[in-house]
Amino acid sequence: MQGILGKLQAAGGNLVAISPQRAEHSQGQIDKHKLGFDILSDHGNTVAARFGLRFVLPDDLRGAYLNFGIDLAKHNGEPSWTLAMPARFLVDRQGIVRAADVDPDYTRRPEPDKTLADLAALT
Repeated sequence: MQGILGKLQAAGGNLVAISPQRAEHSQGQIDKHKLGFDILSDHGNTVAARFGLRFVLPDDLRGAYLNFGIDLAKHNGEPSWTLAMPARFLVDRQGIVRAADVDPDYTRRPEPDKTLADLAALT
């Protein structure tokens, strides 16, 4: 998404990411990847839950994550071991969701150009 940020902004859009990670972990990602957009913290995945996107990692996946050195409880600052399905929402200035892309398979995400096309369709 960083790659289309300029086009998105030129079309009148803004990009904000939401993550269950603690703010310092998100800031590390912003710095490391030189992101030009904010990452908001969704403690406990409460916003994701309100959108029906939160799920609890099963025990076997918890073990796999820990074997890779990923401790979600530590990174997220709470013990729920939940993640959110990747999703993109196009929200207008009145707070109305105008387009949404969600897939429970994190490997299948919409192309960034689709987000630009969705934005263009609104104007």
